[in-house]
Amino acid sequence: MISEVIASATEKMGKAVEAAKEDFATVRTGRANPAMFQKIMVDYYGTGTPLGQLASLQNPEARTILITPYDKSALLAIEKAVAAVPNLGATPNNDGNVIRVSLPDLTEERRKEYVKLVRTKAEDARVSVRNIRRKGNDDLAVLKKDGSAGEDDLARAEKELDALTKTHVDAIDDALKRKEAELLEV
Repeated sequence: MISEVIASATEKMGKAVEAAKEDFATVRTGRANPAMFQKIMVDYYGTGTPLGQLASLQNPEARTILITPYDKSALLAIEKAVAAVPNLGATPNNDGNVIRVSLPDLTEERRKEYVKLVRTKAEDARVSVRNIRRKGNDDLAVLKKDGSAGEDDLARAEKELDALTKTHVDAIDDALKRKEAELLEV
């Protein structure tokens, strides 16, 4: 029973770290990155669909993204969705077959805003990991109340949960440091 609680917490914490890294990838750095556009929601035949499912995204130059829709009828909807994204400052150009998105240079002020945004996302991820630890501790408390596990085993499991939490929070912090360095690099 204790091993199931620990295994579940480990899996969920790992997913929280991966989600944080994916969130960091959506924040713009000095270079254009196709991951920034993957989750942009496009109104495709009345349904919100992620851009990554509607088109291929390529990065031919440092500050340019080339969007090639699988369905040419979605061109205008994609262009509209990209232009409507706040914080991007992108200017999409539609030539009838593909959309070229040019991203402006980042100003120092803009870079600092993005660093704040990334720090907020990191804190959300840390909170998520801590909530998973709390849920694991609650599950262990239920085992203690039922008498299904001994005191020593439960104490060891709680320490293991704390160690797991620290490991995953450190992984989030490392990813944050890398992203901050990437954002502040001129």
